[in-house]
Amino acid sequence: MAPLPRIPHHLASYARFRAHREQRERSDARAMSELAADAPQLARGLELEWLGVAGYRLSFEGETLYIDPFLSRVPFSSVFRRAPALADPALHDRFLRPPGRVAGVLVGHTHFDHAIDVPEIARRHNCSAYGSSSLARLMRLHGLGELAVEVTPQRPYELGPFTVTFVPSLHSKLLLGLAVPFDGELTCEHLDALSPAAYRCGQVWGIHIEVAGMSFYHQGSANLIDDAVRHRGVDVFLAGIAGRSFTRDYWQRILTRLEPRTVVASHFDDFFRPLDNPMGFSLNVNLPAFPEEVAAVSSDFAVAALEPMRPVSA
Repeated sequence: MAPLPRIPHHLASYARFRAHREQRERSDARAMSELAADAPQLARGLELEWLGVAGYRLSFEGETLYIDPFLSRVPFSSVFRRAPALADPALHDRFLRPPGRVAGVLVGHTHFDHAIDVPEIARRHNCSAYGSSSLARLMRLHGLGELAVEVTPQRPYELGPFTVTFVPSLHSKLLLGLAVPFDGELTCEHLDALSPAAYRCGQVWGIHIEVAGMSFYHQGSANLIDDAVRHRGVDVFLAGIAGRSFTRDYWQRILTRLEPRTVVASHFDDFFRPLDNPMGFSLNVNLPAFPEEVAAVSSDFAVAALEPMRPVSA
């Protein structure tokens, strides 16, 4: 029998955050500065850029992968409206400048903060987008069905110098541990109806990437299917940390499987703020606790974060 959600605990935690919000956000900012001082060690020729939220650019020798890219932010007030949420080409012009060819776009799930910008990147660079059946439907809505790849679990995909494997996973139950927001398959039938709420979650994937003798594991939402995680000794774990408190024993379960050298936190920023604004933080994300939570599993794991839009390399 599954354990009952700790609803009183979650409500009390949020109440404490509300009571001390300004102080908590200052603490988040200090923790971010400290974590960003310890960038992960990368192989020569590799470049890693955090795009904000769970989005990354990973480049090697003139070839690039995008993972859960999200630039075209929408205000919180639009989430429950019916206006379409689509990519902003001007933001792509300003912020996405891959060095050379784009080998593919990888999508862990199809919530709007992971998938809005995927069709535009695929169209611009004539590259395939890899993910779930919901992603394939999203691509067809944009007239790009031929660029959609509905992936097979645990199958290696060779994309230029990158070997990519999609691992079945789960989304954290952000609604007080009871439910996943906007769960289910993306079923929208035309772009005019593609509101933020229409970007349903779809199948969730962890994404394993090998390149230049290094391995990366991207988990955009803090949950997992324990037995599906087969990779061990990962060099860099790109860990979305929002919602981790809603997943039972999350760090213990995933870190003892991946055994990462470095855990890089992401998905702790306020993704309703425009990219031009100073970075804010997700509600009650408690970034200062992240290093302590990882160390409670093992002191062998280094922790880090990246500054948004500031690539790191060897």
